[in-house]
Amino acid sequence: MRILVTFVGGLGHLAPLLPLARAARAAGHEVAIAGSGGLVPRIEEAGFRAYATSEAPHHGGAPGSRDVGPLEPVDARATEVEFAQNFASRGARRMAKAVPRAIEDFRPDVVVRDETDLGTTIAAELLAVPVATHLVLASGLLVRPELVAPELDAVRAEHGLAPDPDLTRLTSGLVLSDAAPSFRSPESPLQVHPTYYRSTAAARPRRGTGRRRVYVTLGTIFNKGSGDLFERLLAGLGDLDVDVVATVGRDLDPDDLGPQPPHVRVERFVPQAEVLPGVDLVVSHGGSGSLMAALAHGLPSLLLPLGADQPHNAMRAEQLGVAATLDAATSTAAVVARQARAVLADATMLRRAREVAAEMHALPDVDAAVAAVVEAAGADHGPGRGPASVPRGDAP
Repeated sequence: MRILVTFVGGLGHLAPLLPLARAARAAGHEVAIAGSGGLVPRIEEAGFRAYATSEAPHHGGAPGSRDVGPLEPVDARATEVEFAQNFASRGARRMAKAVPRAIEDFRPDVVVRDETDLGTTIAAELLAVPVATHLVLASGLLVRPELVAPELDAVRAEHGLAPDPDLTRLTSGLVLSDAAPSFRSPESPLQVHPTYYRSTAAARPRRGTGRRRVYVTLGTIFNKGSGDLFERLLAGLGDLDVDVVATVGRDLDPDDLGPQPPHVRVERFVPQAEVLPGVDLVVSHGGSGSLMAALAHGLPSLLLPLGADQPHNAMRAEQLGVAATLDAATSTAAVVARQARAVLADATMLRRAREVAAEMHALPDVDAAVAAVVEAAGADHGPGRGPASVPRGDAP
């Protein structure tokens, strides 16, 4: 069977799809990935055929400097409006135009799109290809019909499709999620019933022996627009009796943060699978990937949201008692130190984080997700046949 995986945006949208793509390939299926042109090398490094849906520099992560100007306070409502403009209008228009070329060339039996890739739903509808959705927004609060539908309906109209004011096309078909089931908010405007699975091997929570360790990350997009937040975080955590490992991203230079004390280590990149089993606290921006990775290891978090779905994730994490939140724009090094010390001493928060980890570890593994995708494609599709209605065309 042929599976086309699509995503819009940066590495944080590609990374959640890779375990599923790898498992499908290991099961004997042919998998291609369509997404941002700047990430084509990452896709090909992972061993997949790549289809660029934008110019090559887009989301390429070229080396650059940080914007160290003052941060503005984060407004959750403003992030919703920005999401609608970026993803339901510009991003959807780009994907609705580019993905049909990938479908016509690759002839997939099914398309698996990242949740924020709204334009691929239009392409799949036009070409009558089954589409499955992989959730990447952990709390489920960002895709709001009253904001997203008007923008997306404008793109749908450009392709001759009827309006979809309730976003039913985004919730029809198979929905997959490797997040903790309890983390999705009951107040989510799109009520879906995902097939949950575990994308990584079960992790054993650290038992709190020896010197405490803290991991710091601001992700792969917001790291560059985080002002002097890295400096404030490292100054505050550096005053604690803990070891600190911070990752700034492949496209930033750790030396820009200046000299650090011996117990503070700053790197461009360290695989989370290597660092998380040995730490006691994760300090992050609250991105879905970082937060779910921390919870999968039974770790509490200190969150400083910077935008996108992060304010919603932080709110949900506080509701569940697995994280504390600070204002990224105003928190001083002293405030960071005080709050981090409090979280490290919070036995109740640690217990709740480990309860979420147990919930995630009880989920079926990624092979169950692959089986669900195969079923969604239809039992009558043989490997590589593709939908009969889709002609083969030229590669993009």
